Amino acid sequence: MSIRLQRLTERLAVTGWIGAALMPSTNLAYLTGLRFHAGKRLTLLLIPANGDTPVMVVPQLELERVRATSPFAMRYFAWSDAEGPLNALAEGMTAAFGAGTPTRPLAIEHTVMRVMTLRMLETVAPGLPTVNIDPLIGELRMVKDGEELALMERAVAMVEQALHVFLAQVRPGLSERVLSRMLHDAIIAAGADGESFTNIVASGPNSANPHHENSDRILQPGDLVIIDCGAVYRGYQSDITRTIAIGEPTAAARHVYEVVLAANTAARAACRPGVTGASIDAAARSVIEAAGYGAAFVHRTGHGLGLETHELPNIVAGSDTPLAPGTTFTIEPGIYLPGQYGVRIEDDVVITEEGSRSLTTFSRELIVIQE
Repeated sequence: MSIRLQRLTERLAVTGWIGAALMPSTNLAYLTGLRFHAGKRLTLLLIPANGDTPVMVVPQLELERVRATSPFAMRYFAWSDAEGPLNALAEGMTAAFGAGTPTRPLAIEHTVMRVMTLRMLETVAPGLPTVNIDPLIGELRMVKDGEELALMERAVAMVEQALHVFLAQVRPGLSERVLSRMLHDAIIAAGADGESFTNIVASGPNSANPHHENSDRILQPGDLVIIDCGAVYRGYQSDITRTIAIGEPTAAARHVYEVVLAANTAARAACRPGVTGASIDAAARSVIEAAGYGAAFVHRTGHGLGLETHELPNIVAGSDTPLAPGTTFTIEPGIYLPGQYGVRIEDDVVITEEGSRSLTTFSRELIVIQE
């Protein structure tokens, strides 16, 4: 059993749950190293809370690959397209949790498990009680080990290399959509396995929409442009945002930029072991509120980062879990003025034993693209 799966089993043992059922997902990859193509064939890892050998219900066509790549022993119940998955699932449930419907809850992923899979579980175990395992696994994934941090640092280095190449090509007259493709190509050319998400190039009034979808709008002199992008390397993500100006910005726009930069600086300075997401959020928000733009900061200050671009912890009011060394997340305050422009500056941060460290090192000073 992998160390990560062993930690999960130890946590399950004290919950009173019978065990867990995991779909092919980021959680499964984190715990076992196994990855599957998305599909409609039932694949399920059953993890007994008592520490018994895990059970994998798997399509016949995947069986040999899983056997060959699994880093630890499992019991397999394979099924063919001709027979369907229900018999294999029933046998796997019995092997993992005993005969009959478990009376203790089975932990499932509320954000991942499909209705199809849940209905199959309910068919072979009528009346099955379930509970959400997402917060428990989220807490395990929140603290990164040295290998994970090294992969994240590679992902950061790749996207920052791509940004340098990309910004040298930005000029008025190009559309957001064209620039988005250029940025994508630069990220791949830097060695990334892919983008963390579809990059955002939001220009002029579009930059006032935090989740703008790239359009055919042409960059114009005087625009502020928000560029939000990330790289994936061996499953781990980076996420960085910078705001640039096309030509010299107005004094008001530069002032807004300086306020956001001060909020970013204050939030990063607040990061240390034992601090909470709520207090980091307050550090950024207080700067923006003091400048009179509190109502224009419309999202949380940051989010966890790792195998996914959004995971625990949440850097927001009400997030009161003390952050331990190894916890990774973004710091991304912003000000958005509808119909005018927006500014966001985002960095990736890790809590260390001594305080914190920014994984992103790209300049935070306003970059002005000369017309």
